Amino acid sequence: MNKNSLVLYKNQCALVTDRDGDKYLIRFCSQPATPGGKKAVYGEQKVREKDVVLLHEGPVSSLENVLAFSDDKISAQLEETHELLLSDESTAGEAISLSDLAEYARGAFAADEAWAFYSAVGSSVLFAADAEALKNGKIQFIPRSSEEVEALNKKQYEKEHEAEIRAAFIKRVRERKLDLPDDAKFMGEVEAFALCKTDKCRVLVDAGVAQTIEAAHRLLIDTGIWDFTKNPYPTRYGFSFDSAKDQLGAMPSEERLDVPGVAYAIDSEHSADPDDAVAFDGEYLWVHIADPASSVEPDSKIDIAARDRGTTLYIPEGTSRMLCESCLEDYALGLKEDSHALSFRIKLDGESQIEECQVFKTNVKVKRLTYKYAEEHKEDAELKPLFEIARKNKARREKNGAVTIQMPEVDISVDKETKKVTIEPEARLESNEMIAELMILAGEGAARFAFKNQIPFMYISQEAPDFPGNLPDGWAGQFARIKCMRKRSVGITPAPHAGLGVSFYSQVTSPLRRYGDLISHEQLRAFIDGRHLIAKDDMLERVAAGDAASIAAKKASRQSDTHWKLVYLLQNPDAEYEAFCIDRRGNDALFLIPSLDMQATLRNCSDVNLNDAAVLKMSKVDIPEQKVDFSRIR
Repeated sequence: MNKNSLVLYKNQCALVTDRDGDKYLIRFCSQPATPGGKKAVYGEQKVREKDVVLLHEGPVSSLENVLAFSDDKISAQLEETHELLLSDESTAGEAISLSDLAEYARGAFAADEAWAFYSAVGSSVLFAADAEALKNGKIQFIPRSSEEVEALNKKQYEKEHEAEIRAAFIKRVRERKLDLPDDAKFMGEVEAFALCKTDKCRVLVDAGVAQTIEAAHRLLIDTGIWDFTKNPYPTRYGFSFDSAKDQLGAMPSEERLDVPGVAYAIDSEHSADPDDAVAFDGEYLWVHIADPASSVEPDSKIDIAARDRGTTLYIPEGTSRMLCESCLEDYALGLKEDSHALSFRIKLDGESQIEECQVFKTNVKVKRLTYKYAEEHKEDAELKPLFEIARKNKARREKNGAVTIQMPEVDISVDKETKKVTIEPEARLESNEMIAELMILAGEGAARFAFKNQIPFMYISQEAPDFPGNLPDGWAGQFARIKCMRKRSVGITPAPHAGLGVSFYSQVTSPLRRYGDLISHEQLRAFIDGRHLIAKDDMLERVAAGDAASIAAKKASRQSDTHWKLVYLLQNPDAEYEAFCIDRRGNDALFLIPSLDMQATLRNCSDVNLNDAAVLKMSKVDIPEQKVDFSRIR
């Protein structure tokens, strides 16, 4: 840099007036002249060479002349130069120095014109400043592609005409005639509101639409932003459609009890996460449970993430797991030749009453069976004792007042590509009930073990229902029982579970998919190892947090099921369904449709009695409100 060179200093132009050793004295305009008549104010500063960037080596006539220079032709010259550079593959997208760019555009790079030209290039959408070059003291620009220029011009236009564009958009919203895909970006706040990510939505207010998530949902469908098959419920409750990401890693090596014989993991054909297996060795019932707590420490990152989810989320589209997908290979039972488990060894008396329960870390050989196979082989020597234990346990519980309610259940599946919904009734087999009974025994045994050893633990209880003396038969009777049942309670104080007919109860059989089970396993393992236990207050806090998340997950799952049932009805508008009256409310009748596991209220049905059969057909479906109207065909 020489005297009278032009430089950039803090992104403004400055004139080099002298040199003092390794520093330069520069002159710059610290305050421009104003239209009101105030004169420009100039300042001087000593700077290091690295503090400035050479704009033009000069000499310039004066800083005042540099700042005053103007030429209306520069804009048109830049457009021609930009087009020329893009037309040649060797220059398109390549950085070009300011001086070369001026040579292309104006035929010369004059000192007094340098600042005006630099400012014009810098404010043009045609060129982008080369930030890396500027760090190295060089001024270079890169010609933007035609697509980039078009996008920037569009963005600038939208900024300048924001009110006008928004007014036109709101008009299209009111008419339900959006200009897609361009209008989709303006509907983002409606989507956020419909997914409960925000509690306010200006678009809804401006368009005269009620600020409710149902109204937002309807608007998104009506305007084509969402397809009617879109399921918003997991997101509304704060759940991801993806499984947990944090990896558990391989199961740690530790001393375990080798359990002889084979245990059986009995589950549905579609199960991918077998987490329990059962066996009877002639003296003890063994209930083996997957052991992820061997790798998950209390209050670890994985533990907290599982607590926030509460449970694995099962929805018709798929499964969002509480723990990572990859952990199944190491921790699920029966996927490898040898499985590691936390096992409950239970000694029963002749009526299936628990006499003793011990807990061990084990190695066990597990064989996977389907419910159908177990049903067909329930008289085999390996399985027969398990069925007998289950029958005795059910009889014991019923003698203690256990309530058995059998309502229809269905399996809902959705084709990911076509969104076609399939609904099939779930088969009721004794093998399903057998596994359920043995899991109840494991939960009861674990609760007794924890209470006996004064372990702060998660207990589940339920007060006894108050049934009327004239309960009807059939589906109506089952529904009446449901209405009388009390809510369950989750805490750290043991109390009877009247619904199950047991004095102590906890859930410990699904630590891969329920946080309450996982934290119970963490506590049991700590006790077995002689390590520090989670204190009562901390246990209560964690149990409550996990249970709250689990309740939210159940709501998301239930509403997702309802959503896809409504989609199924729309996809099969002419289908007819057998239904049964399960309740009377004045002249209205509530019907159960077993094949859909749905209920429908019909008006003015004074001729219908409880358990009467009817044939119903869908007449109207409201996806956002989750409502459906049926009409009686016969």
